[in-house]
Order: sequence, then structure tokens, then C-alpha cells
Amino acid sequence: MKLVDARGKTCPQPVILTKKEADLGENEIVTIVDNETAKLNVIKFGTKLNFECKEEEKSDGIYITLTKGALSDNSEKDEEVTLKIKEHLNKGFVFGTDILGKGSDELGKTLMKGFIYTITETKPYPNFMLFLNGGVKLTTEGSDSIEDLKKLENAGVKIVSCGTCLDYYNLKDKLLVGQVTNMYDIVETITNSDNTVMI
Repeated sequence: MKLVDARGKTCPQPVILTKKEADLGENEIVTIVDNETAKLNVIKFGTKLNFECKEEEKSDGIYITLTKGALSDNSEKDEEVTLKIKEHLNKGFVFGTDILGKGSDELGKTLMKGFIYTITETKPYPNFMLFLNGGVKLTTEGSDSIEDLKKLENAGVKIVSCGTCLDYYNLKDKLLVGQVTNMYDIVETITNSDNTVMI
């Protein structure tokens, strides 16, 4: 049994910490959280991976016990096939802004930081990450995501920022990760992609 203390951790940390143990092959994980949202996220994650999930509320936190269920042979084969397909897809993200969602810009920046961090903890990695318009602020000086993006670049993810956009925001000299690109390369990358997600 592996104990994961995720109290005081913000989304997506409780799930990421639990996932790391699951990826190591742990069959029983007890994750401790301190709020309802984290509890629901961990249970949803565990259920998705065929863990039996039980919760117990104690004075010092919510204890979620995840026990690995028995997968049928067909389920295991289906999972292997799905993983192989995902690994061979040419997929990526296009970031048109440095905030995630609409409403509070402050919250949007926090969500975007969490989104990019979660990409570093989720495999297979995307093949590319393109940054356009306000999205180039994520690859330049002042961004909270530079280290995460460098980790992805070092792992082989193509990180590129629109040169016209960098010029518009006077950020070309402040690029800290990835390469400068042009619209032809951007269109070509998206056109040759099996799956492009616009952010």
C-alpha cells in the first residue's frame, strides 16, 4: 500500500501524485485530501483506471483508498491497442492566449499554469505546441510555465512561437523556450496533424 498525502495541494496535484503511484504499478493507494473537489477528482481518476475507490472522512482529512480491480483479458488488450494508437498519432496544442477560460484573468493564468504542468505529467506527450497572439507570453520572460515547457522541449516536443506575434508584443528578445516560427510552418504543422486542440 502506498500513502499519498495531497493535503494542501491545489488542482491538479492530488491527481498527479496519485497517478505517479498508479504508473509505478501500485495496486493499492491511499490518497489523503482536504477538500471535496480534490476528493471527487481523485475518485474520478481512480474509477477511470479501474480502481475500486472507497472514501473515509477523518478529523485530519479525507482518505481515499484505491484498490486495483481485475481487468478482463480483452480489456487489457484494448488498453494496449489504444495506447499504441495514441503513441503514433501526430497531435498537438495551439495556444492563442496566456489565460485559460473566460472570466477572471488571474484565475485564467493559474489554470493555464496548471494545464501546461499537467501536460508534462501526462504521456504520451504531444508532438507540438504552437503559441500565437497572446499565447507567446507563455514562452517568454515573465511566464510561470518556462520550466515545464523546457521539460517538454527536452523530451522532443516541438515548441514554437509566432514571430509576428512576438514582434507585436515586443517580446522577440525575451523568448526563453522554443523557436520562432512563421505562419507557413504553423499552417503546415496543423495541416499534417491528426489531432490539433485549440486553447
